[in-house]
Amino acid sequence: MNVGFIGLGIMGTPMANHLIDAGHTLFVYDVFKIPAEVTDKGATAVASSAEVAKNADIIILMVPDTPHVDEALFGKGGVAEGLTAGKIVVDMSSISPVETKKFAEKINALGCDYLDAPVSGGDVGAKAASLTIMVGGPDAAFEKVKPLFEKMGKNITLVGGNGDGQTTKVANQIIVALTIEAVSEALLFASKAGADPAKVRQALMGGFANSRILEVHGERIVTRNFGPGFRIELHQKDLNLALSSARALQIALPNTATAQELFNAVAARGGGKLDHSAMVQALELLANHDVA
Repeated sequence: MNVGFIGLGIMGTPMANHLIDAGHTLFVYDVFKIPAEVTDKGATAVASSAEVAKNADIIILMVPDTPHVDEALFGKGGVAEGLTAGKIVVDMSSISPVETKKFAEKINALGCDYLDAPVSGGDVGAKAASLTIMVGGPDAAFEKVKPLFEKMGKNITLVGGNGDGQTTKVANQIIVALTIEAVSEALLFASKAGADPAKVRQALMGGFANSRILEVHGERIVTRNFGPGFRIELHQKDLNLALSSARALQIALPNTATAQELFNAVAARGGGKLDHSAMVQALELLANHDVA
């Protein structure tokens, strides 16, 4: 297929590379410099999102937040300027479900289909092509794009209509944040009590408390490896979506709010660009004890 890819960051670069490796022709654009590894593999760098849309039948976006998607789609030189009827726009960013529905309506008015397809799995999943992909949109468009999804992920689910993919991602981010908090508390407790947190983690991985978060982020906590896979500032954005949506739905998400405050505390001390496993630093500050 002729595929467009907009957003070649920590996640987008390996995702685009998998598509190139699968034999697809890629046209790529980013507001920053295109990584050489993408063009070295044969991708064609173009001057704007509109140029991506002109050249590609399926246009994928992987950018940080709702305003970035809005700009990439409808700003000057945006995707909308290069679309012709019958193309498919796929937003794999994690953004507002409400705005997603509005974006879909605008793209549909141009005679094109729209899929919201946010992912979970972080940079590890992007590199391993093992992402979980949560899709909202029409069945026919999903079936056309599914072969591309299968080159980037493993667990691929059409959840429902436009916006439902983003709603699922928000739910995912609630679970991830609360599980990071639970793992952080458990390892902090073990360390303060005098046990070896690395061995405690190893023991817990054999029981009912095991999780992907304990496996990956628990290791980050005990080895003090907080280089970003998924940045705190991005998880803050996702929890803001959760909490603002909760207010609109008139439901309470008390533990989500607590997790956000812990992220806020780390960010306030300059840690917004650290991996979200660094949430433990807020708890360590409260305990006057570092997991080590």
